[in-house]
Amino acid sequence: MSTQLRLDLPVRTALGRRDFFVSDANALAVAQVDRWRDWPSRKMILTGPPKSGKTHLCHVWKNEAQAEIVPAESLPHLPIPALAQTSVCVEDVDQIAGNRDAEEALFHLHNMVLSEGHSLLLSAQKPPMHWDLCIPDLKSRMMGTDVAQLEKPDDQLLAAVLNKLFTDRQIVPMPDVIPYLVRYMDRSFDAADRIVELLDSAALGTPRGVTRALASKVLKGLEINEEHP
Repeated sequence: MSTQLRLDLPVRTALGRRDFFVSDANALAVAQVDRWRDWPSRKMILTGPPKSGKTHLCHVWKNEAQAEIVPAESLPHLPIPALAQTSVCVEDVDQIAGNRDAEEALFHLHNMVLSEGHSLLLSAQKPPMHWDLCIPDLKSRMMGTDVAQLEKPDDQLLAAVLNKLFTDRQIVPMPDVIPYLVRYMDRSFDAADRIVELLDSAALGTPRGVTRALASKVLKGLEINEEHP
């Protein structure tokens, strides 16, 4: 019996505006980001759970605003005055809480970007009231920034996210797979990402690829692992 070899094909994540699905769960946040030219004080904080589309929406905004995207943890190593010559998106700002060097760099970037007349988009999992920032002046500026919040997925959004995750992996599941997953899976973006990854591995070498039966097997396996870690 021949063995099918796994090809390490790259997962090509689609980050264009047309690839971002809008539903009731995220429509308000998307509208807030789309109206970036009208942001109060030219800044906005985008929040949402892991895998909720923050990075995707940040890239959409980057293209529309001709901005730069940088991870918050890299700020101490970046030339802040040069970076502030354009609009900037700083991702995962909540992860630098307590890191004085990174907080100071963000404080200076915040002030310089706005003084230069550009816009600033910040992303995090939770609103700034939950960040344990150690620099009071930075904390006050973050607390004074409007928040656009991506909510947990509804059925439409969860189906669209699953479809996108399959497409990113160049997988075409059977037509009844996504409706089945939407009905029975844990309703989170993290779960969707994990399930598609597991189905990608489980489908290797199977003649029919990703089927409802395989999806059921993967979901049952997840339930067993959660009950008996």
